[in-house]
Amino acid sequence: MSYAKAVPVFARAGLDVNLRNISAVSGRRLGSTVASTQRNQSSEESTDIDGAVPKTDVHADLIQQSRTHGTSKNKISIDFNQTKEAYKSKDTGELLRSLVVFKLCSYDLLVDKNKEIMDLSKKILGQKTFERLMKMTFYGQFVAGEDHQAIKPLVRKNQAYGVGAVLDYSVEEDLTKEEAENKEMESCVSAAEKESPGENLRENKYKAHRQFGDRRGGVTGARTYFYADEAKCDQHMETFLKCIKASGGSSEDGFSAIKMTALGRPQFLLQFSEVLVKWRCFFNFLAAKQGMEGVDVLEQKLDLGKLQAYLEKLGAQGDFQSWFTGEKIGSSGTIDLLDWNSLIDDRTRISNLLVVPNLETGQLEPLLNKFTEEEEEQMKRMLQRMDVLAKHAVENNVRLMVDAEQTYFQPAISRLTLEMQRIFNRESPVIFNTYQCYLKEAFDNVSMDVELSRREGWYFGAKLVRGAYMYQERSRAEEIGYEDPINPDYESTNQMYHKCLDYVLEEIGNSRSANVMVASHNLDTVKFTLRRMNELELAPTDKKVYFGQLLGMCDQISFPLGQAGFPVYKYVPYGPVSEVIPYLVRRAQENRGFMKGAQGERDLLWKELVRRMTSGEVFYTPA
Repeated sequence: MSYAKAVPVFARAGLDVNLRNISAVSGRRLGSTVASTQRNQSSEESTDIDGAVPKTDVHADLIQQSRTHGTSKNKISIDFNQTKEAYKSKDTGELLRSLVVFKLCSYDLLVDKNKEIMDLSKKILGQKTFERLMKMTFYGQFVAGEDHQAIKPLVRKNQAYGVGAVLDYSVEEDLTKEEAENKEMESCVSAAEKESPGENLRENKYKAHRQFGDRRGGVTGARTYFYADEAKCDQHMETFLKCIKASGGSSEDGFSAIKMTALGRPQFLLQFSEVLVKWRCFFNFLAAKQGMEGVDVLEQKLDLGKLQAYLEKLGAQGDFQSWFTGEKIGSSGTIDLLDWNSLIDDRTRISNLLVVPNLETGQLEPLLNKFTEEEEEQMKRMLQRMDVLAKHAVENNVRLMVDAEQTYFQPAISRLTLEMQRIFNRESPVIFNTYQCYLKEAFDNVSMDVELSRREGWYFGAKLVRGAYMYQERSRAEEIGYEDPINPDYESTNQMYHKCLDYVLEEIGNSRSANVMVASHNLDTVKFTLRRMNELELAPTDKKVYFGQLLGMCDQISFPLGQAGFPVYKYVPYGPVSEVIPYLVRRAQENRGFMKGAQGERDLLWKELVRRMTSGEVFYTPA
């Protein structure tokens, strides 16, 4: 449906969704709908560091980061080319393993057929010998251990060298493509759509399509969840709870990552995303009508008099004067997008949140003709699980990072995360949202959320990634017929990443109320961050700017940062060998591209190996 041709109109207050009260409401009405924290874990949490291949020379120039306090300056110099410091946490055997694994990951045939090769090796060698071989190679490189107890030595060793951990239970359901497609279609299509497939005017982008039902396609760096039932979602939540508890026990300021598609039926995320996007498109349409097309999003301010006159002309009915006045809007005579989003209609039924305006009738109407009681309960349980996780994070002094996902889910994920921030980030930054900088709208999203945190007085928390779904997103947009949401090339994504990062860094410099994790393997981005921290007088000890890389990758960046006092974290996957094979398949595929784009990491490993051999440190053991 064209937004220009079918302009949404309102009939009563209820523009957008505010879920601040929903967790409390659902908690009172549902009673105990989630499992006890004593249930066995059976699934995983996921992370999304940086799906783009870094195109930078790992041999860095000397980087200086300075901080100013009054009239004195303390400069911290980091030379990422000093291999002795970069690999002092590794014994020589670990260096050799890295070289072997990285070399193997550079061969297309081995990577493309690695699952088949692993399955054949298991048959020939037997389970025990196969697992021993995996621990000596791929598993040992990218996975910390089989359970919370097994990973403790590695976590403690990394901490001794200044590198923290974000625990990541990496067991992934090993589904065939057909099984994944069936699960997706079943969980993303509502009962009303199944009964009357042509009656609900849904946008194609926000409907499930079987050819893209397997969301793992073209994705290497992100965990994927497929909805089975509510009990499975409870199990996912229990896994996240255990990771939060373990993160709290392993450090004073730990992180834990969650994925919202693990916590409920994705049908709700699709529908809620469509509603949010339609309301935002309507605001943009009204702004264009008032001559503000192309103006920066936060500079678009609708004149209330013109807005009300236009709505009445379209035939909308209602008390608009009271709608656009009061504490929420103020007396400026204008309304911007953040004001627009604050015009709320508290609803007792979550399905009533999913309403869109209808030009022909002048009424707000449900996105779908009807919702079943079961669908209503499923939506409530997703919100309740989020609330449980956030409260558990607060209790354990852990920051909770909500991973980004596909663009047809993301508006809902971002809005739900924002509502958790408004509740739980009042005293400190507990909830972090993830922004994918390969998206054309990334800066608008970051700047709006930062501005909202200023107005409402809570701590903004962001994880910046380049993104993990580029090939899948572009293919889907072209096939289904909507605008490609991804920046046109790698350089424009780089520019977007640095633009968003700079905006948040300046906010930290101005107010100290924002926090950001630079989740990237790109050394140029790390250098940019350090330079801007120096210019903005941000010290590593402020613990406002964090760095994140995957376990087994880019140690030459992580450990020098950690030893220089910067907060830096490794995403630490763990899980039984036989159940982590899908994760290892993805890591091999991602590392194949990474190693082709950054030969320098292997060069540094060789350099350190030669240094040890020539200096008599072949049998070096980390302290």
